[in-house]
Amino acid sequence: MGLFPDSISDLIEQFARFPGIGRKTAQRLAFYIMHSDNEFAAQLAKSIVDAKTKIIFCTICGSITEDDPCSICKDTNRNDKIVCVVEESVDIYMFEKTGLYNGVYHVLGGRLSPLDGIGPEDLNFSQLVNRITDGMEVILATNPSIEGDTTALYISKLLMDKNITISRLARGIPVGSALEYIDEATIARALEGRTAL
Repeated sequence: MGLFPDSISDLIEQFARFPGIGRKTAQRLAFYIMHSDNEFAAQLAKSIVDAKTKIIFCTICGSITEDDPCSICKDTNRNDKIVCVVEESVDIYMFEKTGLYNGVYHVLGGRLSPLDGIGPEDLNFSQLVNRITDGMEVILATNPSIEGDTTALYISKLLMDKNITISRLARGIPVGSALEYIDEATIARALEGRTAL
């Protein structure tokens, strides 16, 4: 017999499968649910089921949505001549929170990572190539990692024959940080991407 009843042990195991959730946090979450009222537990279960059954991918941009096309792709006030390419749907919400971007998005569904078995055929590249036309701007907003850089380079090669502008997000020193705490790679990127005043 285990330390906890089987139903609690199973709940702890399920929570521990989440990225970034360790065993202690999983245990705290399980006990929080156990001590909450039945209505909370039922609503949590319904929210999980709804997220798995109602969410689909937008046929235009590849983002998660309940309606196809998604609200951003349907919005006629957005500039559809500027496409920001991101790795995952969650990245869109970071841009949207700034309130500064009024273009549209394209979600790849990940990044190239041969070590993890993720190649070009596993990502949403063909849809991107098909939606890009002359005169557009493509902003490559993949993560600043080896895999993100490789993905951005791959996209730029895919689109090199089109008459478009391709840009990459600037990288550099975070606001409010001190140089002594910044790693060499970040300082090197900041030097490369410096702008005139």
